[in-house]
Amino acid sequence: MNKVAVVGGGAAGMMAAICAARKGAAVTLLEPNERLGKKLNITGKGRCNVTNDSERDELIAHVPRNGRFLYSAFSRWDGRDTMAFFESLGVPLKVERGRRVYPVSDRSFDVSGALERELRRLRVEIVRERAAALIVKDGCVRGVKGEQTSYLADAVIVATGGVSYPATGSTGDGYRFAKQVGHTILPPHGSLVPLTSDDPDCPAMQGLSLHNVTLTVRNRKNKVIFEELGELLFTHFGVSGPLVLSASAHMRDFEKDSYRLCIDLKPALDEKKLDDRLLRDFAERSNQQFDHVLGALVPHSMIPVMVRRTGIAAETKAHSITKEQRRTLLETLKRFEIAVTGTREVKEAIITSGGIKVSEVDPNTMASKLTTGLYFAGEVLDVDAYTGGYNLQIAWATGKAAGEAAAEQGIEG
Repeated sequence: MNKVAVVGGGAAGMMAAICAARKGAAVTLLEPNERLGKKLNITGKGRCNVTNDSERDELIAHVPRNGRFLYSAFSRWDGRDTMAFFESLGVPLKVERGRRVYPVSDRSFDVSGALERELRRLRVEIVRERAAALIVKDGCVRGVKGEQTSYLADAVIVATGGVSYPATGSTGDGYRFAKQVGHTILPPHGSLVPLTSDDPDCPAMQGLSLHNVTLTVRNRKNKVIFEELGELLFTHFGVSGPLVLSASAHMRDFEKDSYRLCIDLKPALDEKKLDDRLLRDFAERSNQQFDHVLGALVPHSMIPVMVRRTGIAAETKAHSITKEQRRTLLETLKRFEIAVTGTREVKEAIITSGGIKVSEVDPNTMASKLTTGLYFAGEVLDVDAYTGGYNLQIAWATGKAAGEAAAEQGIEG
């Protein structure tokens, strides 16, 4: 029986091991963590956004980094296939806003648990050991050297992830293995990551979460590169939250470009309706101070910031506010701007951008073009996507391609 070794027990690694075993290979899965799918279990705030209910072209459109490389993998395994796969494993799914797919239970452990049960059903050998190096003989990869034991195999799949969330085991080992046989590694950096800002208003509002606001991101040329409704969070270093993480995937070149965020605090109201609202509020509270009136418009911790930004003294009576001052307030509510200086460290990112150069990998099989017997899957590759289940879909599709091809490599080899 042909042998396949899979390095990494995350989403891509588990899928690769399952697909290789289903093809008849004897599979050994190396994972140093006590539990498989450690990073998978924290995705989607513990709910696990399994995939996106989309077909190939829609999936590729949401992969800004080397999306065309995934054409073959997504053609054979799209979001609908992923859904069918997990439901066949006994995980009922549901589709939410943006066609995001979650388990009905809202429990990521149901997803990782189903994968682990399938691994055990297929008699995949799960070894709690960290891989130290590839075993290479006569220019071919023939196994994995662990910290304690060596594991000979006809083919090896590297699915170790990137360098984001290192506590989950993503420590960059896969890059080291790839470099061992001559692969090029594109410098990894964070994607889907919090943003930094020098604006003093951010730490002044630290901990404030805004819901149902629209975030627009413009670059140096004033071009809109991202716009979406959702929630964000002010922090001591800048901004975070779902909207910001999504936006960060579009902000890829801080060395050559600059970006600014524009928050519409009242997206449900156009300027005419918002002005009518302000007029009504000022009339009803004509003898109250401006900062008291603001209490009906913005969260409490935002009031001092709005006072500074509008230049309207806090003690100004509502009936004394001029038309020009009201216009300034309206514009601040509709266009609350923050200049961005960069991103947080890659270890705080959800996804790693960068990794193994995809031109050195066969897009049909995920096989190394530089050496026989070596395959890659998941985040270790230089592909990353926007939020919405697309990154996990990359893991499933590349894992399947690598697993099946590695099993057949063993037969041929």
